[in-house]
This record gives sequence, C-alpha cells and structure tokens, in this order.
Amino acid sequence: MEFQRSRQHPGGSEADERGSAADGSPYVPILAAAMPLQLVLALRPLGCETPVLAASQLPELALGAVDLLIVDGDGLDGLALVRAFRAQPVHAATPVLLVGSGEARLIRRAAIEAGATDVLVRPIDPLDLQIRARTLIDLSLTRRDAARTASLMDRHVAGIRAESEWREREIIQRLMLAAEFRDDQAGDHLTRVAGCAIAIAEGLGLSEDGANDIALASTMHDIGKIGIPDSILLKNGPLTDAEREEMKQHAERGYRMLHDSPSRLLQLASEIALTHHERWDGTGYPRGLSGTDIPLSGRIIAVADVFDALISERVYKAAWPPEKARAYLVEHRGSHFDPACVDAFLSRWDDICGLMRDRPAGAGAT
Repeated sequence: MEFQRSRQHPGGSEADERGSAADGSPYVPILAAAMPLQLVLALRPLGCETPVLAASQLPELALGAVDLLIVDGDGLDGLALVRAFRAQPVHAATPVLLVGSGEARLIRRAAIEAGATDVLVRPIDPLDLQIRARTLIDLSLTRRDAARTASLMDRHVAGIRAESEWREREIIQRLMLAAEFRDDQAGDHLTRVAGCAIAIAEGLGLSEDGANDIALASTMHDIGKIGIPDSILLKNGPLTDAEREEMKQHAERGYRMLHDSPSRLLQLASEIALTHHERWDGTGYPRGLSGTDIPLSGRIIAVADVFDALISERVYKAAWPPEKARAYLVEHRGSHFDPACVDAFLSRWDDICGLMRDRPAGAGAT
C-alpha cells in the first residue's frame, strides 16, 4: 500500500489555531510498516490530521511541528525510531506514543528508556487510545502555548528594557545640560571628553557598546560641582588652598548623587565621578587609589579630562597646543596616568585631532 507523503507544515507559526496542521487541527503522524487502519479509525473522532508515514520519512518530521507522534512498532524497530525522533532538536519534548505487541512490562520499560512518552500494548482499546492521544495532544498544545506566551513576554520585556535604557540616556543628557548651565564655562568640554573616552576605550579593545557607555556616563564626571559655591566655581582667578580643597569635594559629592541608582549607566557615572581625579601612583583624590584599584572607567576619563583641560583656555592660563598636551600625557605616563590608557590615547591620535577640529577648545572647565 502506498503511504501518504508527509508535507512541510509551518509548525503553527502561520495558523491562528493551536494545532500544527495547516487548518489548525492537531498534526499526529503515524510511523508504520503497513496501513494501521485500526489506529487511523480510532483517532478519527479527535479531529486530527493523521498521515501514515514510512520509517524512511522520519527525517521529514524535522521540518515542522508535530503535536503527537505515534510509532506502530509492529514490523518496525520502534525503539530505534523513537530514539531517532528524539535526536531531532525540534522534537526533544514532542510527545511520542509507542504502540507495540508483546510483554507489556518489558515493552513499557524499553520504550520509556528510548524516549517514548507513553506506551500502548496490543490489543488496542479504541477508547483507551483516544484518551491517551487526547491527553498527549493537550500536553503538546499547552507547551506550545506556554512557549508562545514566553516569547511574547520576552519581546515585551525587551521593549520595556529598550525604553528604560532610552530614558536613562535622556536623563543623563539632561543632567549634563544642568551641569553646563551651572558652570557656563563648560562649553564643549563634556563632548570632547566623551569623544576622547571613546577613542581610548576602543584603543584598549573595549566593545563599541562598552566604549559608548563610558562616554555617555563620562558626561556627568563633574556633576558634583553643582554643590560648589559660585564664589569658588566661578572665581575669576586661581583658587586658594582652602578653595581648592572645597573644589575637590565635587568627586565625592557626584558619587553620592549617583551611586545608589538602580540604573547601570548612572552607577557607571558615579564610578567615574568618584575616581577620575585618582592617579596611577596613588597621589590623587579623593581616596588615594592607585594602579588597577582605580576602575578602568576612571583611568580612561583621567586621561581624557586632563588632556581637554590642558588644551582649553582658563582665566589663569592660556590653552596649550595639542602637541604640548600630548607630551604632558607621555611625561606622566605611569605616574599620573595608567600607561595602557595613554598608549591607547596615542594609538588613536588621528581621531583625537579630528575631534579637536570638529569641537575646537575654547574656555572650559576641568
């Protein structure tokens, strides 16, 4: 007898109904050596699509979803077919009903070990077959519904996460504007520091996302200056020792403003705010950290911030030429600055020069 060929079905992805057949009904193929008329007739009341397939057609089942596979072991190596079906990743959890003949206890044990979900031993009671098949089909459809729900939830959560990250970035940008309004000499200082930070981070081999995160978070490295009195922050001249000590407090204040936020970017910003004035040799502030005890983000911004401060005009100094500022970084490599960060900066010198052309330094703030 010529068996019905299996078809490439869409796995339910294009159907509105729960089942995997094209019309939404359960798709229950039967592997058999001969037409299992009793099985087909017994399953008819369930409204299933039940194509009868030869053992050689088993690989075709990997092309789409199956709600229940029935393996008629009479005349076939049913256990081998169950194992082969289970070996298809798409069907690792698809219910399998093995129908066989012989000693029930032995057949059940061997079938379950091979990966069958349930076993039916001849002689077959049509009602028993219907009950078992309906239970297994319901199990399959419930699992598929759960997977679809989980997929929808994953997409929903991904959308919420993307919106949350967008809002985080907007908050950071607005805080950056607040800092610039507070210190009207800031100019493009924050933008140039962020650009230098990207160049250094990429020179160190950080990912594009990692470099961008540090750059964005760096725009709040001086947020603590909001708490510095105008008489010091806007002073038209060099600071006294006492004023300089007060100015140093901006690192701790910026950290306290940001560190307890659940936002990953704001936590990174708090890390930068706290550590961008630390020095590689431990002589920096506020905590005197040294070497790799200073977070990498702080070591990167230390180089970017000092470089931009040097090439910017101040009321108490003229702007340095870029080559002189570069030489300063090289001179203090290993004392003030992380040597690797300086090397990364130098390796991206052409990019730094392009940034200076696009955002020329004028009056600015450290």
